[in-house]
Amino acid sequence: MKYSNPQIPEGINTSRQHPLKEFFLLTAGVAAVVVAAVLLLGYLADTFAYRIPFSIEKRIADGRFLKPLTAKKTTAPQMTAYLNALAGKLSAAQNLPEDMTITVHYVDDAMVNAFATLGGNVILFRGLLEKLPNENALAMVLAHEIAHIKHRDPVRSIGRGVVIGLVLSMVSATLGNAVTDQLLSGGGMLTVLHYSRDQENAADETALNALRVLYGHVDGAADLFAVLEKAGAGSLQVEFFSSHPLTQKRIERIGEVDATLRADKNPALQPLPPGFDLWMK
Repeated sequence: MKYSNPQIPEGINTSRQHPLKEFFLLTAGVAAVVVAAVLLLGYLADTFAYRIPFSIEKRIADGRFLKPLTAKKTTAPQMTAYLNALAGKLSAAQNLPEDMTITVHYVDDAMVNAFATLGGNVILFRGLLEKLPNENALAMVLAHEIAHIKHRDPVRSIGRGVVIGLVLSMVSATLGNAVTDQLLSGGGMLTVLHYSRDQENAADETALNALRVLYGHVDGAADLFAVLEKAGAGSLQVEFFSSHPLTQKRIERIGEVDATLRADKNPALQPLPPGFDLWMK
């Protein structure tokens, strides 16, 4: 056997392309895959939200994220009992599934706000309750939030954000976990609770029907939005608008429904119970 030691050509193990070009192409490819995955999984999260058993949603809600939201909650036993009793009547009027229970939490804070979270939890702030003129307006707030829960809007809204956080964790575990933890924390809850115009209209319609069942009319529902609009025009920030966009067309549509479903020209409004103001303290 004849042994030979040929000269190895230069550049045989190097690419003719600049190494940075390959790096940028690889980075762009990874970014494109991540974006596609986020869009696809975000779509699936919204599509399958209705199929998530409410028991699972409630188990997630029973975790730590609800505690910061109610950190300022006082015992307020009379207020809590009254709000939950009214929510129970409205839940029955909306024919909620048997396993879908509603729990109302009163928060002693001047913020003008109310919103629904995972697991059938509804948060009501003192700042909003102080401005309501009658029980019918209060019932509209509760019925609207209960309607969001019935339609599974919170899990749909929060689910998309959580899915994005999980996808980000595929690229960076630190970033993904930070995003997911922030979304599931009390402080970040409102940043992902944004409802579409269709979701708001559907919640309004369901809530108005519940008021009709409970009171025989829907008069007083428009009082809620008049209060919110007036408060928003003042110096006080109305956080309700951040997750529940208010439009003039929405107010007009509620007024039209009010006039259509009204049992008579001057239906009796249900006053707030005696001592309601004292229950907040």
